[in-house]
Amino acid sequence: MRLKIAIQKSGRLSDKSKALLRECGIKINNGKNQLMACSSNFPIDFLFLRDDDIPQYVEDGVSDLGIIGENVWLEKGKKVDVVKELGFSKCRMCLAVPKSTNYTHLDFFNNKNIATSYPIILRKYLDENNIKAEIHEISGSVEIAPNIGLAEGIFDIVSTGSTLMMNGLKEVQTVLKSEAILIANQNLSTEKQTLLDELLFRIEAVQRAKNSKYVVLNAPNDKVELISNILPGMKSPTIVPLQKEGWSALHSVISEDQFWEIIGKLKTAGAEGILVTPIEKMVF
Repeated sequence: MRLKIAIQKSGRLSDKSKALLRECGIKINNGKNQLMACSSNFPIDFLFLRDDDIPQYVEDGVSDLGIIGENVWLEKGKKVDVVKELGFSKCRMCLAVPKSTNYTHLDFFNNKNIATSYPIILRKYLDENNIKAEIHEISGSVEIAPNIGLAEGIFDIVSTGSTLMMNGLKEVQTVLKSEAILIANQNLSTEKQTLLDELLFRIEAVQRAKNSKYVVLNAPNDKVELISNILPGMKSPTIVPLQKEGWSALHSVISEDQFWEIIGKLKTAGAEGILVTPIEKMVF
């Protein structure tokens, strides 16, 4: 029994998807321009497809799993299960207008034309906000629409905003935030669900590691309790006596989000020789 997973055939989402799977210890044996591949050390096969097609393949059971942007899942509306947010390929979907436009409120778009490649997401948002606008669906180069008189605004994916700036546009409203997600067919067999659970276990170990730092520090023994209370750790810090009398080394894990705040508190509490290293995997 082998799983099948569909991945975007090229681009940043493809590269990051394959990188995640390799970090999970899964070998991907594919050559250039291959549309199918297999793993030699995990029971999983790969299909390299257009990202817009992946939800349909997963719904139909041609592929058991797929990695796509959340925006694609919402737009396609296929009957699949979202089993994991993957934390990469983050972007936002925004409404934008020409820089010279005097925009003050979403009501601006009433009776206006909006160009987009995501009409379903946009229509839902407009309806929820009682905005009556004409949606023009185009498949690419959405940013050019206001400049050629097709629309007064656009709705599109924004990563850094540089493309909007180059086309004389400005963001005026964030509609939703998106990231890569792992989707699954709703009718996986028991055997395939077991394989999916193993894959999720590995992904979660990689994600925890990326969001954490391993910290080793030295502290006088009379400060150990104070410093231990500052360190969050997975349970409690490991404490090892040093050769220097009256001193100990403390080992712990700090969340990336809390890192600088906690490091500052440790220094104030008397910690010295703080060593910080990345973590490859973290298994609970």
